This record gives sequence, C-alpha cells and structure tokens, in this order.
Amino acid sequence: MDAFTTGILQRIESTKSDLHDARESGDEFLADVEQAELEDLRRIAAEHGVEVEASASAR
Repeated sequence: MDAFTTGILQRIESTKSDLHDARESGDEFLADVEQAELEDLRRIAAEHGVEVEASASAR
C-alpha cells in the first residue's frame, strides 16, 4: 500500500471516530463538520481509486 492510500484511509478512520464522538456528545455542529469531511475524504479516495470498505462507509 502506498503512502497516499495509507494516509487517506487513516484520515477516514480518524474522521469516523471524531464523528462518532461528536454525535455521542450531542454537538450537532461538529457532527455536521465531521460528516462533510468524511464525505470529502471518501470522494477523494474514490477519485484516486482507493477502495473504502463497505462496512466502513456505513457509519
């Protein structure tokens, strides 16, 4: 796995964790920001042929 793929997958996992934390704490604004970031990261990954697991996209 190259550095780009590793990096984007790590950022996706980190953002998913941050999104979960924001939702758990009831911070709707932060949850919206994290959701948008997650969507952007997934789009970037797809544009570069990086496959994100289906289970990972279910969050």
